[in-house]
Amino acid sequence: MLRPERLLVGPRAATVDDVDALNQVFSEAFTDRYRRDGLVGVRVPRLHRDIWRYAISDAGPGAMLWCDDHDEVVAFNVAHRSGTEGWMGPLAVRTDRQGLGAGRVIVETATAWLRERGVTTLGLETMPRTVENIGFYGRLGFVPGMLTVTMTGEASRRRVGGEFHRLGSLPADGRRALVGRCAKRLDRAAAGYDFSREIELTAELGIGDTVVIDGDDDVAGFALWHSAPLAEGRRPEELRVLKLFADSDEAFVRLLVVLEACAAGERVRRVAIRCQTAYSRAYRALLTRGYRVRWTDLRMTLDQFPEARPPAGVVVFSNWEI
Repeated sequence: MLRPERLLVGPRAATVDDVDALNQVFSEAFTDRYRRDGLVGVRVPRLHRDIWRYAISDAGPGAMLWCDDHDEVVAFNVAHRSGTEGWMGPLAVRTDRQGLGAGRVIVETATAWLRERGVTTLGLETMPRTVENIGFYGRLGFVPGMLTVTMTGEASRRRVGGEFHRLGSLPADGRRALVGRCAKRLDRAAAGYDFSREIELTAELGIGDTVVIDGDDDVAGFALWHSAPLAEGRRPEELRVLKLFADSDEAFVRLLVVLEACAAGERVRRVAIRCQTAYSRAYRALLTRGYRVRWTDLRMTLDQFPEARPPAGVVVFSNWEI
């Protein structure tokens, strides 16, 4: 059997010029994964080009790909860093090169890259039903943690109480100032988290927005969302929350009301929130508002690089998917 390093050339930084090749590997690898899990009728679509632009730009040099000796993409791993939080996704190996060690190479390379940048949390998500993947990551030092439960609620035009801001409606100076306030408030509540780059990149690409609610004397919460469709060739259907901070249960519910109104304003049907199961009160609040469970993912972290735990009552959702 050929050694992994003989199968792979790289890594090199992925660019938007690689999107078609990345999409081919992504769609075929994940469709094959579902087939092997017994979901033979599922065909995973190619990702929308704007979503790839966001992922690649967000990761910067952490967006890595490997080629074969014909310069065709064999594998990729997109490693992201938000403050001291590091995570990987998406990542995939071409179906004809699976089982030959390429997966280990791309995960270990991204792990080393993130550790060199001083992250204290290092994680990824995988499907809970895919025991093969869980075992694979376990052998590389990752341990299972909480679930991420994807939940959806209906858009609503009901009256929004209290003041809130949409970054996209502010002038450049005002936007920068508010992003800075959000970063400082988040760091005080949950040291190490910083979503500023994702907020600014979303605004730059025009694929979503960030809403901010005020408390008595400071930011009480904010939520970064995308409305651009995930799948290539599809219309926008939902407002997907990628990052969320709320300093209390009351602020979390206020954010939900604002997000539902934003979804109605964007003319999409629903809000999608990926709730980590450590936040049981937030989970119950979502159920109380009529949100329905749609999907689950298992969060895994590298041993000795666990997720941070904010103080009781504070909610921080950090989506480890794009």
